[in-house]
Amino acid sequence: MNVKNVMPGTAGLVLAFVLTFSYVSPLYAADETSEQTSTYELLNLFGDVLERIRSDYVEAPEDKDLIEAAIGGMLASLDPHSSYMNADTFKEMQVQTKGEFGGLGIEVSMENGLIKVVSPIDDTPAFRAGLQPGDFITHLDGEPVLGLTLNDAVDRMRGKVGEDITLSVQRIDADPFEVTITRAIIKIESVRSRMEGDIGYIRITSFSGNTDKGLKKAMSKLMDEQGDTMTGIVLDLRNNPGGLLDQAINISDAFLEKGEIVSTRGKRPEDTERFNAREGDISNGLPMVILINSGSASASEIVSGALQDHGRAIVMGTQSFGKGLVQTIIPLGKHGAMRLTTARYYTPSGRDIQKIGIEPDIIVEQARLENLTTGSSRREADLRGALDNAGGTDENPSEATEPVADEETSAPESTDQVATDNDTPEDYQLSRALDLLQGYALFSDLNMQNGG
Repeated sequence: MNVKNVMPGTAGLVLAFVLTFSYVSPLYAADETSEQTSTYELLNLFGDVLERIRSDYVEAPEDKDLIEAAIGGMLASLDPHSSYMNADTFKEMQVQTKGEFGGLGIEVSMENGLIKVVSPIDDTPAFRAGLQPGDFITHLDGEPVLGLTLNDAVDRMRGKVGEDITLSVQRIDADPFEVTITRAIIKIESVRSRMEGDIGYIRITSFSGNTDKGLKKAMSKLMDEQGDTMTGIVLDLRNNPGGLLDQAINISDAFLEKGEIVSTRGKRPEDTERFNAREGDISNGLPMVILINSGSASASEIVSGALQDHGRAIVMGTQSFGKGLVQTIIPLGKHGAMRLTTARYYTPSGRDIQKIGIEPDIIVEQARLENLTTGSSRREADLRGALDNAGGTDENPSEATEPVADEETSAPESTDQVATDNDTPEDYQLSRALDLLQGYALFSDLNMQNGG
């Protein structure tokens, strides 16, 4: 009997199933192991408990709710990513992977009974409310999340568009605080792009059904805009919680000419799969930097690990989330589906990054910068009797001045805002990536000029 297709019913039916399933013919009993016997006894125990709840619980429970809760608890006990989805949740998940869903715009996991923020999605209510990777959500509208399954918590965060929900948040090294967020329809444009000088910048916020098409469209737009003068590419995967495995493979393939992208290895040797790149690099081999951080998970780690192992890109930023597991969605007919961890994935060099993550080639912590204003300082041109420029010109004449002390500087009152030329916070990690690519382009030009 296929247990996956068993439908929730009355306790009597479940008990009958358990008793029938437990019956073993004398011929078969001779070969039955003690482990199997124990399993059948525990199934009987489940039936007994279910029947006792139905007969003695202070209020009449719904059999469907009891069975679904039992299935959900069984899957949740395996790992943080295996779960049960009822029909409504399964439908929402299918919509989400297509790139549109309702809610707060936040990717979460369960840790120590609390909701942990993996990553807020760009330009969503959760993102605008200031939620950050690593935040813990302890209460939903004043109700504690302890005791809830991940699916229960997600269901409570979802609701009608326009309705508010208040989250109690615990952030490391900060006092607990509350934030009220208005639910909205989340439409994900998972790929965005722009030029940063002569360097193409591409940000991927998630790996949904059309991400590979979005990448090709963005790359084509940048090529049309900049042409042959583009000197490099920054692929920004920071705070990207992952998504579909096939999309991660397609994105990696877009920048690789050959070689393995990722392998997945399940319980049985015959379940091992290897995915290889096909010829063709949409960037024509331009130098690349990939930006990652602790919010880069799953599919993001597949892409960064593949391009790092092949030496196709320099990975910069901070250590990634460390989710090296593959989940398979197994439909359960009209009753929804189960999300089951079925394999681990490995980078081309054979790295298992579960609980470890991708280590950047160059570690760059995010930082807040300010421009220091200093007083006048003396230069060669300020010295009395200094010789003129050999060309006979003085492009920037300066009157001789007496030395003065540097003006006193102080840090801004709030470190939330950084003073820059355009009065907006500077993305320090992105700036370092651009510096690296610009330096590489300059070095390459010098080599060409010198015949190297």
